[in-house]
Amino acid sequence: MDASLIFGARALVLADLAACGCATPEAVSHLEDAISQRQWWAEQWPEGEPYVAGLVAQDVQDALLETIGRWPLCVGCEGPEHSLYIQPDLGGPDPVWVCEETGQEVAALGALGGLSA
Repeated sequence: MDASLIFGARALVLADLAACGCATPEAVSHLEDAISQRQWWAEQWPEGEPYVAGLVAQDVQDALLETIGRWPLCVGCEGPEHSLYIQPDLGGPDPVWVCEETGQEVAALGALGGLSA
């Protein structure tokens, strides 16, 4: 596996965690676990390498839902609190965060820092 892909995935998700104020030791630990698991996964299925970044983001999102709650939250909509999710659903090249309420693309993975609350 190309190490730059796994380090790139880590950097993108960490940037989004930091942008949302969620880069806590617990969240980073979840990120490291996801990186480790997806690195093994990509070594077993090299054709899946383009999916790694989006899958890592989904893994971290799932882990955080169980521990601290929803992440990342949509800051562009009014009304009840709701999350963003990664599209395409099963990963793929160029994953993006999408609002779960409107279905609108909000930011590329790693680019949540450009949004304001």
